[in-house]
Order: sequence, then C-alpha cells, then structure tokens
Amino acid sequence: MREMITVRKLWVGVGLVAVHLLALAIEEPAYTVEQQLGDIEVRQYAPYVVAQVLVDTSADRAGGEAFPILAGYIFGKNKGARKMEMTAPVTQAAAPLKFEMTAPVTQSPAPGGYVVQFVLPKGVKLETAPEPLDPRVQLREVPGGRVAVIRYSGFWSQANQAEHLDKLQAALRSAQLPWTGEPTLSRYDPPFTPWFMRRNEIWLALDGAAPKDASR
Repeated sequence: MREMITVRKLWVGVGLVAVHLLALAIEEPAYTVEQQLGDIEVRQYAPYVVAQVLVDTSADRAGGEAFPILAGYIFGKNKGARKMEMTAPVTQAAAPLKFEMTAPVTQSPAPGGYVVQFVLPKGVKLETAPEPLDPRVQLREVPGGRVAVIRYSGFWSQANQAEHLDKLQAALRSAQLPWTGEPTLSRYDPPFTPWFMRRNEIWLALDGAAPKDASR
C-alpha cells in the first residue's frame, strides 16, 4: 500500500512539473490591468489574431469538436510555402507553417452553435497568416478592448462556469460597469492538467465607459 501511495505521489509530482513548464512556455494575448475589483480584473487587450471555427453543437461538446479542426491548422494544415519570423516562444519553420501553441482557447455562443478560437502568436498578423486548407477555419483580427475577467480553477463544468459568471456579473453591477454581448469561456491548460491547477477564465466585454475608481 505504501508503495502504491509513493508511486501515485511521484506521478502527481511529475504532472505538476510538466504543467508548470508548459505554463511558462505558452504565450497569451497582451493586456494591461486597468482596475481590480476584488477577484475581478478589468483588462485592456491589444488587438490579436485568431483562427476560429463555428460548431453546431452543445456548449459541453463544442471544444472537443472544434479542437482537432483548429489544431490541424495550427500544426501545419495551411498554405504558404515560406518562412516567418515570429516572436518567442514561437518557432521558425518552413511551410507547411507550424506554430507553437498559445493560450487561451476561447468559446462563446453564436447563432447556430459556438465559436471556438485559437489565439495565434503575437508575430502573426492577419495579412501574413497562412491560408487555411480547411474551409471551416476562419481567420480574423480581434480589435482588442476592455474586458472584465474572473479567474478560477476546477472542472470545466456548466455548474462551475455558472457560479463564476454570477460572481463576475454581480461585481460589475456593484461597480456600475455595464457589459455587452455573451460571456466568453477561456481555457489556458490542456485536459491532463489537474483540476485544481487549471486556469479558467470568463470574459465579459465592457461597453467602453471609463472604469470607475473602486476606492470611492
């Protein structure tokens, strides 16, 4: 029994190290924090480019159906027999172009299903991104803007998401910060990450009003 416990602890330790190293290597869109409302951050995002796909399915199945489509594009299912200079930690490779994985993977409701997005590396612009071979993959530039964000760990369950969305909306109402549109679910970690170490976020786009001073 002691040997089994020791082996289990060893595997958990190895997994935690792997997750830590992965987190250090993955880049994400640039932002600044404008305001802190307890556990809520109001962020200003710079523009960034995404590859996205619309899947006609339920919320809990959207990510699983979209992931292999988007991963195909990221890992080389694209046109453009050329080399690109990209910012670290993105690698440089000849076409078919390959990118390092970035974070987060976002998911938001849309007419006919859900839009799932992969954020492309900072060095990739809309006009220089290679053309997808799969017509389901669309490229677009997200203009950036102000977003209210709540961060949490745990399982990717509807109950967990609903609980933290309620907290986010309550904090924004208290601060008199109106939001617009549907919430976006953002996941930063792969499925093998232990549930208690996962970085999950819910984003709500703010309507552009100046943030209020929370100290008043």
